[in-house]
Amino acid sequence: MSVLTVDALAALADRLNISYRAYQHPPLATCQDADRLELAREGTRLKNLFLRDNYGRQHILLITTASKQLDLKALSKQQGLSRLGFASDSRLQQYLGIKPGCVSALATANDPQQHVQLWLDEDLREAALWQCHPFENDKTWVLSLADLELFWQHTGHHPQWLFLPERQT
Repeated sequence: MSVLTVDALAALADRLNISYRAYQHPPLATCQDADRLELAREGTRLKNLFLRDNYGRQHILLITTASKQLDLKALSKQQGLSRLGFASDSRLQQYLGIKPGCVSALATANDPQQHVQLWLDEDLREAALWQCHPFENDKTWVLSLADLELFWQHTGHHPQWLFLPERQT
């Protein structure tokens, strides 16, 4: 797999006429890390999950709001898949070419064969600006949804918008 660098990703964004606002910050492996630092960045905070079905045949990049607690068992049933779970670090590297803590909508650039499905939370449809790590978790790019849709069109990923079931507390 040929993996893009941050500079190559920036060059691709320039070629596609995609604009973004870039932030530099301490590494953020989780949404809780960002909460602790109280970073001021524009855009919607996102939770990016890399999932696989029970058999490891299907891989999914699921993007939702940072605060949502998903019910993966209910989502599996909703989508007609055998038990969804978190994919391993090695699968993350194999399919998206990134390290844990660096997952974002931009990682689809490293999946030219479209092995990974892109699932988006319906709650994000009205979010004008999205926060995304550009392959490294000490950087955040804020992009418009329209620019992300152009980006996914370029990568060949066709997002599936879903109503995601939340875990009952």
